Amino acid sequence: MKEHAIKLSILNTLCDGHFHSGEGLGEQLGISRAAVSKHVKGIQSWGVDVFSVQGKGYKLAEPMQLLNQELLQSLVTAPLELIPVIDSTNQHLLDRINVLESGSVCLAEYQSKGRGRRGREWVSPFGCNLYLSMYWRLEAGMAGAMGLSLVVGVAIVEALEKLGIAGIKLKWPNDLYHHDKKLAGILVEMSGQAGSAAHLVIGMGMNLAMPSNTQGITQPWACLSDVAEQAVDRNQLAATLINTLQDALTDYEMTGMHGFVERWNRVDNYLGREIRLIMGNREVIGVSRGINEQGAVLIETSNGLETYIGGEISLRGI
Repeated sequence: MKEHAIKLSILNTLCDGHFHSGEGLGEQLGISRAAVSKHVKGIQSWGVDVFSVQGKGYKLAEPMQLLNQELLQSLVTAPLELIPVIDSTNQHLLDRINVLESGSVCLAEYQSKGRGRRGREWVSPFGCNLYLSMYWRLEAGMAGAMGLSLVVGVAIVEALEKLGIAGIKLKWPNDLYHHDKKLAGILVEMSGQAGSAAHLVIGMGMNLAMPSNTQGITQPWACLSDVAEQAVDRNQLAATLINTLQDALTDYEMTGMHGFVERWNRVDNYLGREIRLIMGNREVIGVSRGINEQGAVLIETSNGLETYIGGEISLRGI
């Protein structure tokens, strides 16, 4: 963290959206104007849009609200760690599962090695999205974790609804969508041995106000700022997600998928629509009929109602 302390201090000052001179920033931090310029370049490498005007100084393209660990901890019961710049929130927890309390949370402003499913990169620019991971010890073991990403998806949608944000749908098995564009993704990573508890790390990345020129994203995407009727408080959003997710995981431990099938199907983005399920070189085309209590997707094909536990849904070419 020390290596990023000056950059974070500059960002804290620039967050108000006003101009701040390089000289003033340097005096505030006890560094030269040249050093300020170097640190601003480092901030820009995080994906932050900082511009400079001669005679005025530096300014963010848009004001930014940073996460606040003290405020967040006051809003949740879960042990919480905010690491502004990190490689991966999931990896941070995976490296510490033997010492963490179940429910422990890690949040970041920027990930240098954020990842999605199947080893894909999760583009993680600074301060404009939400990157959150939670560790959960599941006493039922790895076999009891089937369908867990579906439960997490339901919890996230319901958390957004608590904040008055409607119209968010789920794409089986682990994405949140708005108008067929990806809003958020879920990555559940687990370890454990047969007959013992499973160690789960549940990661979520949500687009809040990502710049339209962000590079490295290969599919249509949506931002919460385009969906919500008013500005979203990032700290309140994070706290609501954490608390709702904890409640959902507790419910899941008691009832399994039984209590979540109807809740999932209520917000299924593809329910009643013709889809293509891609499983390697194999494809299944049919009408989506929701999920069952095993967390499998139900597809009505020419052969009748079929169930699948793997693959990816696509509308392309339908």
